[in-house]
Amino acid sequence: MSRENATKKAKNNKESQLVIRLDKELRDQFVAACKDVDTSASREIRRFMKRYLQRYERGEID
Repeated sequence: MSRENATKKAKNNKESQLVIRLDKELRDQFVAACKDVDTSASREIRRFMKRYLQRYERGEID
């Protein structure tokens, strides 16, 4: 499979993207911390979002 086809396939697996602006130093530190524990920044942000929504649905967040 060519790299272009692999990229297209990966993009098709996701329904949408969330673009955020943040300080480069914060981003770099977060990415480094994720790599240090063998995970990805994307995976950890998705995990945070899922946990946040669970707390929201339980009424723990106003």
